[in-house]
Amino acid sequence: MYAWLYRKLPGPTLLRMVLLLALAAVVFLLLMEVVFPAVESLMPYSDVSVDHPR
Repeated sequence: MYAWLYRKLPGPTLLRMVLLLALAAVVFLLLMEVVFPAVESLMPYSDVSVDHPR
């Protein structure tokens, strides 16, 4: 998949590397801002309870 993506990008090697880094940053930000908050309520570890010793 990465080789296919690399071949599809235009330009010389330096431009391809910059485009790959920008694409990775966009995917990371999309996951952090949209996807992960949307599925947070579906995760089982969000129901955490801590008992205080008495």
